Amino acid sequence: MPNKILFGLSATAAILLSACGDEITEVTEVNEVGMKVIEKGEALPTCSSDNEGAMIYAVDSAAAYFCVNRKWTSMKGEKGDQGEPGKDGKDGENGKDGADGKDGKDGEKGDTGEQGKQGEKGDTGEAGTSCAVEQLPDSSGFKVLCGGDSVGVVLNGVAGEKGDKGDQGEQGPKGDQGNPGEKGDKGDKGEDGKSVEGAENILIDARDKQIYKIVTIGNQTWMAENLNYAYLQPTATLDSSSWCYDDDPANCEKYGRYYLWSAAMDSAAVFSDDAKGCGYGTTCTIKTPSRGICPAGWHIPSRDEWNTLYSAMDKSPYAMQAKGFENWPDATDAYGFSVLPAGKYYISSFRGMGSIAVFWSATGANSYANRWYIDAGTSNFYSETMDDGYSVRCVKD
Repeated sequence: MPNKILFGLSATAAILLSACGDEITEVTEVNEVGMKVIEKGEALPTCSSDNEGAMIYAVDSAAAYFCVNRKWTSMKGEKGDQGEPGKDGKDGENGKDGADGKDGKDGEKGDTGEQGKQGEKGDTGEAGTSCAVEQLPDSSGFKVLCGGDSVGVVLNGVAGEKGDKGDQGEQGPKGDQGNPGEKGDKGDKGEDGKSVEGAENILIDARDKQIYKIVTIGNQTWMAENLNYAYLQPTATLDSSSWCYDDDPANCEKYGRYYLWSAAMDSAAVFSDDAKGCGYGTTCTIKTPSRGICPAGWHIPSRDEWNTLYSAMDKSPYAMQAKGFENWPDATDAYGFSVLPAGKYYISSFRGMGSIAVFWSATGANSYANRWYIDAGTSNFYSETMDDGYSVRCVKD
């Protein structure tokens, strides 16, 4: 039984149809009428007097066709305006000033003054009488005895009042002050303000401040978005080794960049020498894991690491695919890996956006490298020449 869709035209729309012939007519009002549905517009039957006034909806062009005056007329709504871009986040706050330096040490002690001269010795006095004191029995004083005779008594005096406190001596000269400590360096300015929820699930590339979602699947942590670092090292025949689809920066923002295998592996050794000199037509030794073009602490996944990821997803291509794309109707994105149908750069042209995704691995030799391929219903490894441009996902060390 053929599918039908409810659709209709107002009197105004019908007049526009009869007046415009084969031109696309803007539908202004809809009433409920049955309509036949076909998969492709090229399968329309002949418009004749037998089916004058018939309406048919074609799925591939998302348009309705109306048989008027023995000609099919297409009706399709206009595309809405694009929304305005969101506002930039606020700048981060400045870092705190460094702490003040410590106080300098006290100056050294001054030299000791010279000793005064000794006074002259006085004349020797006459020999005196030997005297002694003896405490009185009631302890009220002392009896003075000289030459065995008592010459007097000295009584204990009444305790006198406490004398005034003497003047404070002058303070010695202050030592020279030590040099002040150096002032701490000013803190670095905070990162550009971006409101990011779930900071533990993001990666900020320190090279260009781009932010990527990350996801842990099994015992691996992966980038959940395609790399978009502008690696622009030239090759022997090209002025760059990475591109945006159709050379449009807006496509890089959504789908990331395409890289030659030599660029993905950082053959120019900009960030590491893990794959220095490796590329199309060369023989080299690749260290593992190989950082390649990935941010610090991340690396280009090997063939085995891709297979480990696929096994953790029950080997389902649909679990890898992001939802919302017409050519991937069965996508589930069950683990949040969110592969986009970014297409590829192949034989100097851009192809396949909306239908396929292709990712480099670090496994390669001579002029061929393994790449992970995903389309609507399959996902697998293939060996491909290194001079094509594919997407990059990085995995954490």
